[in-house]
Amino acid sequence: MTDPQISIRNLCVDYITDSGDVRAVNNVSFDIGKGEVFGLAGESGCGKSTVAFSLMRLHKPPAFITGGEVFFDGHGDILKKTDMAMSAFRWSEMSMVFQSAMNALNPVLTMEEQFCDVIMRHTNMTRKQAIRRAEGLLEIVDIHPSRLRDYPHQFSGGMRQRLVIAIALALNPKMIIMDEPTTALDVVVQREILQKIYALKEEFGFSILFITHDLSLMVEFSDRIGIMYSGELIEVAPSKQILETPYHPYTEGLGSSFPPLTGPKTRLTGIPGNPLNLLEIPQGCRFQARCGKTHPACFSTPTQLSQIEPGRLSNCHLFTNTGN
Repeated sequence: MTDPQISIRNLCVDYITDSGDVRAVNNVSFDIGKGEVFGLAGESGCGKSTVAFSLMRLHKPPAFITGGEVFFDGHGDILKKTDMAMSAFRWSEMSMVFQSAMNALNPVLTMEEQFCDVIMRHTNMTRKQAIRRAEGLLEIVDIHPSRLRDYPHQFSGGMRQRLVIAIALALNPKMIIMDEPTTALDVVVQREILQKIYALKEEFGFSILFITHDLSLMVEFSDRIGIMYSGELIEVAPSKQILETPYHPYTEGLGSSFPPLTGPKTRLTGIPGNPLNLLEIPQGCRFQARCGKTHPACFSTPTQLSQIEPGRLSNCHLFTNTGN
């Protein structure tokens, strides 16, 4: 990618625990283009949200970013920014829609207070100007401006999610991280939210890092998809190809976990076993205990994310030949 919006290189995040240091994100690297929707999928605990919090520098102890670089559209390595510089960077250049809208909103403040807090902290707007901007943002996400003085509990789940999206758009950022933006919403509301997000992306031109464990949902929404397993990025591919021709057994297992909407009925296979204990990393491939396609290299040689063909990356020994 010649002109990416953001480039993540060898990102590492550790959690310091009484049982030892846990590497939750291990040498993760990928780019997101300008105006692109990049999906990051994987089962719970694989490191998706840890990556997102790292890009925003929101981690608190016991989590620490221990390695890597993150270059953002002319800003250099944002991991080296001072806390003051990073505070100015957040929301104005890159914003985030958090996983639970109700938890992201302050229950004892009206939406007017919460919008004004974001807008006035990062701009020179007066309160009157900030309120006018907030009213415009509500209209963008199809909520009447008169609701600005309501509290979060007075909105439905789908409306709260749209409010969080509106706050993320308040300063016209170049990129938005969306961490499970449709969790706990019914499928009809999910579709409405995703259609609204995509329409806003087309209108304002921002990039999106879209995080979810729902691969079928992600395929419909994303341009490219990265698959994570036990803290590592194991495959990257265009969204339409990643289910049709997966280049990693774990990705194949994820695809086999969803029932087809058309055609004959087939038995779902899923993925056997349990997620890897990060305190007990095996030699070789991290997926070896749950994989039905292993060969000797899988138990002795660590995997590396490599280009298999243009636009396709995988770290499986079956395709990369790193074990030969």
